[in-house]
Amino acid sequence: MKVSISSPAKINLHLKILDKNSDGYHNLDTSFQFIDLYDFMTFEQAKDGILIDTNNSSLNAKENTIYKAAVSLQELSKKNFGVKITIKKNIPIGAGLGGGSSNAASTIMVLNKMWGLNLNQDQMMNIGRTIGADVPFFINCKNAFASGIGDIFQEKESDISKYIIIDPKIFNSTQKMFSDYEKSKKNKNALLKDDQNSFWGIFLKSNQEVEDFYKKNSKKHKIYLSGSGSTMFIKYNSDAQKDKILKIIPSNWRFFLAKPLQYSPLKEFV
Repeated sequence: MKVSISSPAKINLHLKILDKNSDGYHNLDTSFQFIDLYDFMTFEQAKDGILIDTNNSSLNAKENTIYKAAVSLQELSKKNFGVKITIKKNIPIGAGLGGGSSNAASTIMVLNKMWGLNLNQDQMMNIGRTIGADVPFFINCKNAFASGIGDIFQEKESDISKYIIIDPKIFNSTQKMFSDYEKSKKNKNALLKDDQNSFWGIFLKSNQEVEDFYKKNSKKHKIYLSGSGSTMFIKYNSDAQKDKILKIIPSNWRFFLAKPLQYSPLKEFV
């Protein structure tokens, strides 16, 4: 049996950090939107073991979300199932687009069906929570307003704008960004940058090139930060707007043209 899927990215239309739980996690108010930027994954039944074949060397270690998700499903199976997972990474890593969480969710959903485990959506989401805070969103498969640690959902209509996703090629650790946010709360000036995303202040403070870009262009264009960064995006609705935005992106950065998705392409696996 062989299954090929597109594992989608997300953006956060807004993200506000509310407070910190006793368990160390933060309560959020955010808005998740699926976009048509994908990693491409293929799952092939194997006799035993979990093999990951990838174009990105950082996924060769066993600490990645795909391997953790596969092990979680393997431990639930009564048979010693195996799988070969091939992934072509296209979504930037450590960029606030949820690529790793999407890959983990894709793995849980596909292997549940491939191995006949018959887990329902809630059960899959509970497994996802043990891997990453954003994984349940990708298993939920619907655009949503989210609360809690980002895992309590209220379905929302899809955004209708088109996006230019701007990648400054900076790897951002979500854990470090939350830690830096806590430290920065003592200095309110460090946080008072943009109410679209609570991470804006510390992100700009630690990246001079991005701060220069933001200061130069934020009056003419509404610049959004996705997740804990480092990816930004600007909405557009015409080719004329798109052309103006493309001209302001530094030549050493990457960009993607993206559209909103009404729902995740993985909904057939729910």
